[in-house]
Amino acid sequence: MVQQTLDTPTDLFHFQLRTAVTMEDDSLAALGELADAATSAEVKKLFRHHADETKQQQENLTKVFAELEWKPTTAPSPSTKGISRQAESLLERSGGSLRDHAAVACALGNEHYEISAYEGLILPAEAMGWTTVAKLLRENLEQETHTSEELRSMLQKIVG
Repeated sequence: MVQQTLDTPTDLFHFQLRTAVTMEDDSLAALGELADAATSAEVKKLFRHHADETKQQQENLTKVFAELEWKPTTAPSPSTKGISRQAESLLERSGGSLRDHAAVACALGNEHYEISAYEGLILPAEAMGWTTVAKLLRENLEQETHTSEELRSMLQKIVG
């Protein structure tokens, strides 16, 4: 496998954007698995709602590629693969009474990663004067932040 060399801020942004596409693809798959693992209808509903938002985020990323006139492609996202493996391991070990707790905690960790990924894209987009791109990425960041708050509230409810 050839390692791409990133020489300019645009190269770095492009690679990180491609990684964000993989991140959202991984998240969508994980949300289905977390919904299946959850025991309460309320937690399942939360994951399904976030899956719908994730599809919108994927559309926004596609619009970013179009705005920049780049072919929509992906790049590896080892972080989200690791987060998914951690969630799978934790859920395998969690008894029925802890399934919702574990699932929500795992999803919260993933949201925090996604928040940092979008923050890392928005600032350079703004610096390069890509206002439409920054706006689309900010929409994704706002959804991720809101979801993080919802997950935190749900976790508080679960743990009492």
